[in-house]
Amino acid sequence: MQVVTQKAIFAGGCFWGVEYHFNKLKGVLSAKSGYTGGLTQHPTYKQVCTGKTGHAEAVEIEFDPALVSYETLAKLFFEIHDPTELNRQGPDIGTQYRSALFYTDDEQKTVAEKLIGELKAKGYKVVTTLEKAGPFWVAEEYHQDYYERNGHQPYCHIYQKRF
Repeated sequence: MQVVTQKAIFAGGCFWGVEYHFNKLKGVLSAKSGYTGGLTQHPTYKQVCTGKTGHAEAVEIEFDPALVSYETLAKLFFEIHDPTELNRQGPDIGTQYRSALFYTDDEQKTVAEKLIGELKAKGYKVVTTLEKAGPFWVAEEYHQDYYERNGHQPYCHIYQKRF
């Protein structure tokens, strides 16, 4: 039986912590750290760190919608980073660390708008941007599964229940 998969792209600060949390979720088939939302073709980490390419550090999730919904993924995204911090997460500062949800279709955009509305109704001053997904450039190999390979825990992606 062939599994029909979908993709979701989230940017919530340093991609290491975002990837770490999504890789633990049932139904997530892969989580890849990379860059999106900018103008430079095939950007490098060094280029993105300058803040001049327009890219965000992001994670591309491939998931099985029969096992996990996009809404569940998006809720986790909003609970593993601070969606009220503008262009930063913890000690990481710059537009490359912005909170952004890159939607691949209108359904994802609608779900994201609904969740942002729920957070705002609870008093959160959400700065997360909604951006149409464009090219996603997979980051250098040493960024993939960073915490798994190095035996550490995320330092600025601490889970906080918001929904």
